[in-house]
Amino acid sequence: MSRILQYLEKKYPGNSERAIFRAELMRLCQEFIESGYADGKFEHELTSGHTSKFWSSLSEALIFEQLKGKNFLSRRNIGIGPDFLIECNGRKLWIEIICPTHSGIPDDWLEIQLNKASSAPHTEILLRWTSAYKEKVEKLLGNPSGKPMGYLANGIVSEQDLYVIAINGCQLRHGPFSALHGMSQLPYAAEAVFPIGPYQVQLDKATMNIVGQGYQERRNIPKPNGKAVSAEAFLDPTHKMISALWAVDFDGCRILGNHQPSAIIHNPCAQNPLPYGFLPSDEEFHAVATCEEFYSFCRI
Repeated sequence: MSRILQYLEKKYPGNSERAIFRAELMRLCQEFIESGYADGKFEHELTSGHTSKFWSSLSEALIFEQLKGKNFLSRRNIGIGPDFLIECNGRKLWIEIICPTHSGIPDDWLEIQLNKASSAPHTEILLRWTSAYKEKVEKLLGNPSGKPMGYLANGIVSEQDLYVIAINGCQLRHGPFSALHGMSQLPYAAEAVFPIGPYQVQLDKATMNIVGQGYQERRNIPKPNGKAVSAEAFLDPTHKMISALWAVDFDGCRILGNHQPSAIIHNPCAQNPLPYGFLPSDEEFHAVATCEEFYSFCRI
């Protein structure tokens, strides 16, 4: 524990709010380790000096805090398989956590500079969400090459288990401000797995009256290399083993009074759906089939 404390004092020096923040992070890490649910590399990676490993490890402690009160199930080896295993209405619910890095995000977005304007890199941020989702889907299903095998193929997760991907977007923030929601004003997580584009208003050229409005349909997201990423994962039956996405923006600053938003995005094609309200979040979304060809995406 002294190793973590020393590292936090070096990373976040100072008194007042900094001291309160350090103490909160220390509490979170200590409780996580003492719970027995932290894997053997948690402390090493948290204090490794690598920013991505720090936030990846801290994300586990932050999400563990949100799961207090849930029934954690015993497992053969902590650190092999998804991050957490809890009981959900008599069934197994696996939670796999990822904290995407800010690769490809402009510096002037990440670090606010006084007297300098910057535009929101919506597409770049969205691509970080799709990349994080893809990585954790392959952890479950395996990649096209079959190496390594996914959790399903090697028997860690069964076809009767629920599987939730928790994505912490705290490294994609605009300075201290949350960036959980995209251009559509819906969570980036929703834009990553449903073909939801920006909100648009249609005007009559002659009268300039509004004659229609709604979200654009965006089935693909362009990448800088000219290729495109699908934004229809939750409409694809091959993703049926993903129960839901848990989108969060956690960095431990709640102790200072800062809001840390979160959202649950349910998969309408899920073989093992996540019950509404089971995981803590500010808002939940689902897609309801309105006819054979269309879904209505809405808050619950």
